[in-house]
Amino acid sequence: MRKGQYRFVAGFLFVPVALYLTFVIWPYIQTFGYSLTDWKGQSQTFNFVGLDNYKALLQDDIFMSAIWHNILFLVFIPVITILLALFFAFMLNAGGRSRAGGVSGVAGSKFYKVVYFFPQVLSLAILAVLFGAVYRSDSGGMLNGLLVKLGLVDANRPVEWLNEPDVVLWALILVVVWHGVGFYLVLFSAAMQSIPRDIYEAALIDGAGRAQSFFRITLPLLWDSVQTAWVYLGIVAMDMFILVSTMTSGEFGGGPDHASEVMSTVMMRNFLIYGKSGYACAMGVVMLLLTLILSVVMLRATRRERVEF
Repeated sequence: MRKGQYRFVAGFLFVPVALYLTFVIWPYIQTFGYSLTDWKGQSQTFNFVGLDNYKALLQDDIFMSAIWHNILFLVFIPVITILLALFFAFMLNAGGRSRAGGVSGVAGSKFYKVVYFFPQVLSLAILAVLFGAVYRSDSGGMLNGLLVKLGLVDANRPVEWLNEPDVVLWALILVVVWHGVGFYLVLFSAAMQSIPRDIYEAALIDGAGRAQSFFRITLPLLWDSVQTAWVYLGIVAMDMFILVSTMTSGEFGGGPDHASEVMSTVMMRNFLIYGKSGYACAMGVVMLLLTLILSVVMLRATRRERVEF
């Protein structure tokens, strides 16, 4: 690169890099600084307390249980979402047979893609209202009403989907999976369409079934897309603030009895209600570190040798 080109490129990069440092990196540094103080949020005066906030986190049973809830989401949300998206994408792109005997998608695959993607266009606020009606704790709720009609649930004792400690987390997982499957189905479908049909047809001639075609051809060639989806869904699982705060009981959600608590709801409650802003900043730093560590671990764990075609 010529000497004049360095100045040209640096001139274009200066403004976006400066904005990134100002509005992204600097708030992270400020948050870490506040986490070492007893800042109350409203006052501009605070005292340096060192690592006391981080030591208190280790003794905070609510925050520690919230971490385990996030880990539960981290395990099940990516696995279920990716498996369903891969299955539906494979069926829509290679689950049928053409008139010539080759491989093609099922009939009406373009229409199904639109239908599957529809939940993705709904905002999380609408999603919370929609599934609030589905999970209503009486026979007027869609799910309870269906179970009452089938005779599986007593109309006088409907299931408290969002108020049962053993059920609430799985109810939230179902919402996230329903919302996310369509997006990753489209992502995987776009990747599958770049795979030459000749590969599938050659496998078909050799006697390979759909399961063998999926595991031996589709999955290896889609592994980069699967890895990306895993990281994004992992980040979603480490957040979950909007759904938990709007769908579950308690201030900023987390009910019943902290059974659906996640790290973000505990942090916001301490910051806005309890006035323990320095303590909440320490929680934010822990969330950042855990998200970064888990992202790196997932990228390392799912790294494979690239398959070319």
